[in-house]
Amino acid sequence: MESVIVAIDGPSGTGKSSTSRAVAAELGLSYLDTGAQYRAITWWMLTNGIDVDDPGAVAAVCGKPAIESGTDPLAPAISVDGADAAGPIRTREVTSKVSAVSAVPEVRARITGLQRAIAAAAEKGIVVEGRDIGTTVLPAADVKIFLTASPEARAARRSGELKGREAADLASTREALIRRDAADSGRKTSPLAKADDAVEVDTTELTLQQVIECVVALVEEKRAGR
Repeated sequence: MESVIVAIDGPSGTGKSSTSRAVAAELGLSYLDTGAQYRAITWWMLTNGIDVDDPGAVAAVCGKPAIESGTDPLAPAISVDGADAAGPIRTREVTSKVSAVSAVPEVRARITGLQRAIAAAAEKGIVVEGRDIGTTVLPAADVKIFLTASPEARAARRSGELKGREAADLASTREALIRRDAADSGRKTSPLAKADDAVEVDTTELTLQQVIECVVALVEEKRAGR
């Protein structure tokens, strides 16, 4: 089958990662979690004592860390300076600071370059998920998907595995997601946005399997139409 580049964008909690990995695995494509790259550089900044609220300080050192992303959808991996960073990048501290770091233009330029190089090297094609893939990173992607969901559904998914959480925790998760949306959509450089030619899929009432099937069908339709 011909190589195909699939861009899947959308805010947190819409099912981007689970959908992207499953679609890539089913179609035999590579997979790239771009959010993990921004988390990785944020984690490096925090670990090295950089003031992540100072854009100038972040810009000055953003070229230093060596970030490598695995592209196997069944075993996604990411390392920083040769060390496995898959666990450390998922802490609350990193989550709370990643928007500030990713808003710095020099950081976005650095990471965007990495993303484009990885996509170009994927011989069989790739599914790339993020927030600005279809608009900025890979505007010529063959298939562009923009996943959405209600804030309530997204918050429930983010807290879903932690059964028994109080309503206040769910509410705080919802508010955190809304703040993240505002930060990502409002930044001057490569904001979160739906590409004009992207297909919007509202996942609020859909199961994960239904979303996967929808995206696979869109990709196969594109391939068949070539």
